[in-house]
Amino acid sequence: MANFDPHVRRGHPIVFGLLILFAIIELALSAWLTSRYNAHHNFPSTGVRDRTRFLLFTSIWTVFFSFLYMILFLHSASSGSVLTSVGSHGIFLFITWVFWIAGSAAITAALGGGLNCGRDPINYCDQLNALEAFGWIETVLTTFAILIVMFRGISASRRGDGLRGQLVSV
Repeated sequence: MANFDPHVRRGHPIVFGLLILFAIIELALSAWLTSRYNAHHNFPSTGVRDRTRFLLFTSIWTVFFSFLYMILFLHSASSGSVLTSVGSHGIFLFITWVFWIAGSAAITAALGGGLNCGRDPINYCDQLNALEAFGWIETVLTTFAILIVMFRGISASRRGDGLRGQLVSV
């Protein structure tokens, strides 16, 4: 079996950097929309308002914990830390994936699958479409990261380390 450790060492910061980048974009959109809704009470429905707030929470969660996991991985990728283990990554990414899939699906449902800004007279129409789009981008990125962690988990199990094994070999 091929040794994928160099690819994991290079790819982990890239994938987590993308998670952080798109979560920051989503954070900016959802924070701006939340501030507008709080100030002017001009949300299309309470469902859109509440789902926007949930995506704000999810964005903050993703930025904070992805940054933490990226720093820990760069600092001690193969040292045997529990926080850099396959199991820890799997738990964090699964929870994050659930948040993103729930938030993205919820805002999509609240917007009826997306808005036609030329036809729909809704305040902040373009921003809401962008909020939905970046939510789905985060969902796809998180799904990709989970799949990689699952494959590395299989490798760790074959090495005999189980879920306590590291993403890269020691």
